[in-house]
Amino acid sequence: MNEKLLEINNLHVNTEDKEILKGVNLTVNKGEVHVIMGSNGAGKSTLAQVILGHPKYQVTEGDMIFQGESLKELKTDERARKGIFLSFQTPEEVPGVTVEGFLRSARSAALGRPVMLHSFRKELKEKLELLDISDEYASRYLNVGFSGGEKKKNEIIQMMMLNPKLAILDETDSGLDVDAVKIVSEGVKQFKNEENAVIIITHNSKILQSLEPDYVHILLDGQIVRTSDASLIEEVNQKGFAEYKEAVIHA
Repeated sequence: MNEKLLEINNLHVNTEDKEILKGVNLTVNKGEVHVIMGSNGAGKSTLAQVILGHPKYQVTEGDMIFQGESLKELKTDERARKGIFLSFQTPEEVPGVTVEGFLRSARSAALGRPVMLHSFRKELKEKLELLDISDEYASRYLNVGFSGGEKKKNEIIQMMMLNPKLAILDETDSGLDVDAVKIVSEGVKQFKNEENAVIIITHNSKILQSLEPDYVHILLDGQIVRTSDASLIEEVNQKGFAEYKEAVIHA
């Protein structure tokens, strides 16, 4: 039996006096890839941000247990140090800070100690080559002048270098061309092992064409209304979310 990594129990979340999540239940074990699909405004990105502790959202009921410990009282940086990583839909630009410098600082913060420069650069070079990304990428300022695809690739490099226990990819495939999607998918494959887990949040299936998720969940109106295996992706591609919305309305 796989070891539980994240367990979400009856999670209710508000922002600005509006309830966004309305009783979400989700269990993610080590070694698993979960996909959360749903239409725009369904609560997918809210769920991702709540797991990492965005102060905009208030948990009004339920809990999130990560490796046996409640996350509710932990700040965002504490959750990150526990091994939770979130890729953003729109990564921020940071002038004056190189990709390499940012990654070194982030790893040092996660480990609680300095990292050796030579070994770090060697590993970063290997990861860039693995994803067919030029070495000069590491010396550019973080996301400054990057295309949308380059920003998303940078998020995958961060994931691979920080090696979290749980990686949450929020709309990482949004706006990417076919080649960029392949690079992102390859990064997920290389990262994934029996000791970590991945949650992929999306409203389409581009990134899933070369990945085989263990579970697919449909989240609509703040609730997970259907869970199945990878076959659910094709069902959604053919039917859309309309019939699931009807199920929510008549529940």
